[in-house]
Amino acid sequence: MSTRERRPTRAGFAPLWLAAAGLAAAGCDDLRQCDPPDPERQAELPAALSQTGLYADIAAGTVASDVVAYAPGFELWSDGADKQRFLRLPNGAQIDTSAQDAWQFPDGTRLWKEFRRDGVLVETRLLAKVGPAPEDWAAVAYVWNADGTDALATPGGAEDARGTPHDVPAAAECMGCHGGTASRVLGFSAIQLAASPGEVDLDEISARGMLSDPPRRPIRLPGDAVAQAALGWLHANCSHCHNRTRPSSDGARCYDPQRRFDFTLRVDEIASVETTATYRTAVGTVIRPGDPDDSDAVERARRRDPDWPSMPPLGTEIVDQDGLAALRAWIRRL
Repeated sequence: MSTRERRPTRAGFAPLWLAAAGLAAAGCDDLRQCDPPDPERQAELPAALSQTGLYADIAAGTVASDVVAYAPGFELWSDGADKQRFLRLPNGAQIDTSAQDAWQFPDGTRLWKEFRRDGVLVETRLLAKVGPAPEDWAAVAYVWNADGTDALATPGGAEDARGTPHDVPAAAECMGCHGGTASRVLGFSAIQLAASPGEVDLDEISARGMLSDPPRRPIRLPGDAVAQAALGWLHANCSHCHNRTRPSSDGARCYDPQRRFDFTLRVDEIASVETTATYRTAVGTVIRPGDPDDSDAVERARRRDPDWPSMPPLGTEIVDQDGLAALRAWIRRL
């Protein structure tokens, strides 16, 4: 590590959370080195957004009739960018939901996420299933042109895209988050759709026949609004890295920390707050009950420093003050 990373802090505090992050044994840069995407999978992605199937008429902004717009119950923080999300399944196909926390999507599935920053349409990301195996996914961001008539694939990413403070990720970075779960899809899941504020929630996609095994009973998050807000924020922003079922990496670690604690909300672990993975693995380790200011999770969430681990580590340069307040409020009551 560099000397900048060995900055003073409260006695006895830094070693605990550096070890929890997996940084005591490896340099911070190790976590930021992502393998290049598979070229054969990437070759399956069109060069222009207009060719991906999202739009019936891209100039008019008319989404194709077989595309579903959805919203997760808990959003990954992206520095206040406005986002819209879409999904398209192959005609007649279903999502294999026999494992409710590890949905498997059919070959040909496409998901898009559109980003607007300060009112400017900046990019639309595509995550596409390009083969039958669980790992057969490819991803790229399309950066919009100035007149908003199309967007072009930008596998190398872009800083301050379209004159905004928004950075477009390189294709190599996408699996830093999406590679953290067996599904590879983060926002379209049983937990996220059960809490969705949109019209296309878990009940709706079940009614449409999109699931091979619809949930047998309603999925309800535990606790009151304070607990749900904190648990949901940790699930959306941290669990794709910090979970004990993260698929192993064959190459560089790429935001693959040690599995010491787990922020994942799982369908069979939400009978109470105490049964969640967060409570069982993080409370007493990186969360100190009643003391948010001495909790490692808060320390990381309140930082944005490229030379010091922050949470989340990708796609953000501004602290999520609302999310941080929700986390503090819950810890204070523990």
